[in-house]
Amino acid sequence: MRIFCIGRNYVEHAKELGNAVPIEPVVFMKPYESLVPKGEDIQFPRHGQQLQHELEVVVQIKAAGKPTTESEARAMIAGLALGLDLTLRDLQNALKAQGLPWEKAKSFEHSATLSEFLPYHSAIDLAAIEFSCTVNDSLRQHGNTGQMLFSIEQLIVTLSSIWSLQKGDLIYTGTPAGVGDLKPGDKVTVLSPQLGQASWNIKI
Repeated sequence: MRIFCIGRNYVEHAKELGNAVPIEPVVFMKPYESLVPKGEDIQFPRHGQQLQHELEVVVQIKAAGKPTTESEARAMIAGLALGLDLTLRDLQNALKAQGLPWEKAKSFEHSATLSEFLPYHSAIDLAAIEFSCTVNDSLRQHGNTGQMLFSIEQLIVTLSSIWSLQKGDLIYTGTPAGVGDLKPGDKVTVLSPQLGQASWNIKI
């Protein structure tokens, strides 16, 4: 199983971090050890200071394949969930300033939370999934997949043009604006009318 992540897939998020709006999906990856299932605690990383949440819709791949059309891409989806792409922003900014890769800031252990998957079916409109993130009951992020630069289907097709997708692969599809800091003691909650709810506590 691989964890594919998409950066800058919402215009307002790209702008809030001072990044250019991409003309094609920005892709990076996380290891399996990054995952934090619902109900487990998030361990605050020791190699950075500014931990930030990035709320995302997560796609689970159903079977091996290389879809080339949007209809084929939809047929590849097993389920949908919510997750956080946790980022050490201070470290990422330092790495970007040096022209270095982001793995230390993006791909550490406990950097990808994941709620329970809801099985995908054709009645779910992939371009109309509403989702939000609160920290200590204060709203931080709110988005809708209709705001994506590159749709879920487009992301699947793009990834499959480079990698043969495998059963169980995950795709974190990008975050809307409103990313913010997390500290030990915080409780972060993700919520969607379509996909349910999950919470995590930040621990030292």
